[in-house]
Amino acid sequence: MATKFVTSADGTRIAYETMGQGAPLVFVWGALGVRSSPFAKTMREELAKDFTVFDYDRRGRGESGDTKPYAVAREVEDLREVCEAAGRRPYVAATSSGAALALEAAASGVPMKMLAAHEPPYMVGNPKDAPDPDYERKMNELIARGKRDEAVKYFMRTVGVPGLFVVAMRFMPFWKDAVAAAHTLPYDAAVMDGFAFPETRLREVRVPTVVLVGGSTTPTLRAAADATARTVPGATERVIPKQNHGVKPAALRPALVEGFRTATDTGSPNAVSTTT
Repeated sequence: MATKFVTSADGTRIAYETMGQGAPLVFVWGALGVRSSPFAKTMREELAKDFTVFDYDRRGRGESGDTKPYAVAREVEDLREVCEAAGRRPYVAATSSGAALALEAAASGVPMKMLAAHEPPYMVGNPKDAPDPDYERKMNELIARGKRDEAVKYFMRTVGVPGLFVVAMRFMPFWKDAVAAAHTLPYDAAVMDGFAFPETRLREVRVPTVVLVGGSTTPTLRAAADATARTVPGATERVIPKQNHGVKPAALRPALVEGFRTATDTGSPNAVSTTT
């Protein structure tokens, strides 16, 4: 599909493409996610079976611009413009730190029909696998020193990828794309704001929300999803069996279809259900 562009409030051009013929759905990637990747293509093709997918490159990635200085509010404005292009009140599906960004956008009043937030990686309580408290500062320092490869390794270790796998990943095609987007890792760190659970902000969300979590995900991410679903007013929670943080497109699609439908039909606050 041909690349299209919207212009954000600060003049930055944000690239996106569309696929499908159903209701409009804007997809928001987490850290290092870029629409040119093979995984993004698979995701678009799968979700396009039920939606018109608006897949966009977040600021600084792919064909999108990267106006300085960075601020989370600028990314919220970017998402607002993509939602406008999708028809003003589209469905929005977001994963990982992209889910945290989408929740912030919803709290900021970005119009959405419904939001599906998959495993926003907040830290609830004091989990043993919590990121380094200095993660954001160290990540910024690595990028400032041009150590992009080291930054990607640091990110991978932070999200729990075993050291041997990190070594192996450096020989995969994915690694080149990850290093190319490494300068945006501080952006996601800013979105996560120390990975603190933003209870006050989440209570300001007025968009109908379904929180998605994998049945095989880590206890820390499950706790974050549970807390998010309890805190966002009227939110529902949906467990996707046998999935983890790297949810498969074929498992995500029916969860989105059913999650949106169930949340709309029941209107019941903080309900929990499991996909089949």
